[in-house]
Amino acid sequence: MLKSMTGFGRFILQDKDWAQDWEIRSVNGRHLDIKWRLPANVRSLETRLERVVREVASRGRVNIGLNLQISRPELLGMQLNEPLAEAMLGQVERLARRMEYSFKPDFSRLLGLGFLWDDTSGEPARELTEGLERGLRAALDDWDQSRLAEGAALRKDLAHRLIRLGEWLDQLRERTPQVKLERFEAVEARIQQMLDRYRIDLDQDRLLQEIAVLSDKLDVSEELTRLGAHLETLASVLDEGADAGKRLDFVLQECFREINTCGNKAQDTAVSRIVVDFKAELEKCREQVQNIE
Repeated sequence: MLKSMTGFGRFILQDKDWAQDWEIRSVNGRHLDIKWRLPANVRSLETRLERVVREVASRGRVNIGLNLQISRPELLGMQLNEPLAEAMLGQVERLARRMEYSFKPDFSRLLGLGFLWDDTSGEPARELTEGLERGLRAALDDWDQSRLAEGAALRKDLAHRLIRLGEWLDQLRERTPQVKLERFEAVEARIQQMLDRYRIDLDQDRLLQEIAVLSDKLDVSEELTRLGAHLETLASVLDEGADAGKRLDFVLQECFREINTCGNKAQDTAVSRIVVDFKAELEKCREQVQNIE
């Protein structure tokens, strides 16, 4: 199924020892670009969590944020060096008594003394890490559902546009042979007019040669055949859905190439109008495809 690169997902869980709130927002992009907004105390998990995201996403700019509240500090792998803190406070207390000053320790000042805190594991406890990974997967599921819903809407829109392009292609197939015949008759009449003016007999071989050259210049049958094949490929890619964005974009470029050649060769007002409409519709398809993963 088609997936849009634009989506939103969220997951909130209040656990016994922590509360997690994941939020995922994404927009289109040529490559997968993940931007994290994690609390400092779990930032070491970014590489591990990114592997989880890459299981689901392949393209787009994805912003992932986590709001985390923890009620058990030991889950963060941080521990206060209590013996050192007690020794320091004891020394200050004895100094205060000797100098006959009152002493009441300000324990909040200990938070700013980095050397009193030991990182016991290098990353949060395993139970917290696994819990955050499960929360992220749940948020990704919600995000993926929103992308699938928008992808279905994009597929429906593109399918309707392909029907319209097929109708214009049929009109081109009907009109271009008439253009060729009309140009042949016009050239023959012009040559005959010149011959009559100067009283020269018509050289049939020369006329056939001119007609052959003109026929080659006006012939767009190959371009129309390739264009039809490209439209069939677009329809099949829409049905398959796998890695659709890049494939659709490439085939649309080929469609632009063929329809441009048709417009340049035909040199007919009716054909030009169809070509203009065809190219405008291709451009709309291309805008939609830019959002498909």
